[in-house]
Amino acid sequence: MIEIKDVSKVYRTKRKEVTGVDRVNLTINDGEIFGIVGYSGAGKSSLLRCINLLEQPTSGEILVDGQNLMQLTGKNLRQARLKIGMIFQHFYLIEQKTVGENIEFALKAANVSKEQRNDRIEALLKMVGLENKRDVFPGQLSGGQKQRVGIARALANDPKVLLCDEATSALDPTTTTAILKLLKKINRELGITIVLITHEMEVVKEICDRMAIMQEGRVVEDGSVYDIFANPHNPLTQEFIGSVVSFDIPDEIMQTFKGTIVKVLFKGDVAGQGIISDMLQQFEVRGNFLHGTIEYIQERPLGIFIMELIGEEAHIHRAISYIESRGVSVEVQ
Repeated sequence: MIEIKDVSKVYRTKRKEVTGVDRVNLTINDGEIFGIVGYSGAGKSSLLRCINLLEQPTSGEILVDGQNLMQLTGKNLRQARLKIGMIFQHFYLIEQKTVGENIEFALKAANVSKEQRNDRIEALLKMVGLENKRDVFPGQLSGGQKQRVGIARALANDPKVLLCDEATSALDPTTTTAILKLLKKINRELGITIVLITHEMEVVKEICDRMAIMQEGRVVEDGSVYDIFANPHNPLTQEFIGSVVSFDIPDEIMQTFKGTIVKVLFKGDVAGQGIISDMLQQFEVRGNFLHGTIEYIQERPLGIFIMELIGEEAHIHRAISYIESRGVSVEVQ
């Protein structure tokens, strides 16, 4: 659906050049929700805006549904952009227009007839749960309601792609959850490919299928959300994962344990099996659980536990080998 090929974006001033996006290559599949994660200044917003050419890439290619946007100009580019909706962190609604008029503005830009506009507005308001807000002005809405209007406006021209620029960053946690559920519903029911940027791993964990981590304009890691949570390679990725799933045990506490400390990672169906209890029954070791959780990512369980194994070294070695033989990852701390 979206192919980003060796894309760079360089900002030039009289004094210097700043590289916002540095030779990025990504493929975003049709119908998936793809998250781009990074701290402020990582280049994620610049990359997102390159996808619909709100930012003109300095070099590289942007292909959307097989069409190279870099080769389009004028009317052809405007037509292509109609199939790429965008929602923003700060909503950008027209305060002097009602909710219905804000949505209608996008339809007028696409030369949709008045009769069709009316039906489309009603359908979009129903989809985002604002059926009774058509004649209300933005100033009378909550932040979550404003973002729902922004989503309806972005969907007005039946886009194939929806770009979300920090769409939940200005919202409280409860409203964020509701907006993410709405985006997931839109993705599943309409088959729209969604690309969202965020600095919050909880957002990615909640709804994304795949993700990329950006740092200093480059993609440092990408893959399925589940695999990245289960086995992050890049130090920055590990830092982001740690913000959602923390296993830090104070050094003062760690020093009080005399046994072997291990981190045990259960993936998929293995997370529901009694492997640890089987191990404790079969081998002459005792176990002391220090920390643990089971997370559900893409509806698949991911169990991570830190425990102390107590016993003779040879018995502990055999116990760890047994756990690993059952398809479980074990890391001695």
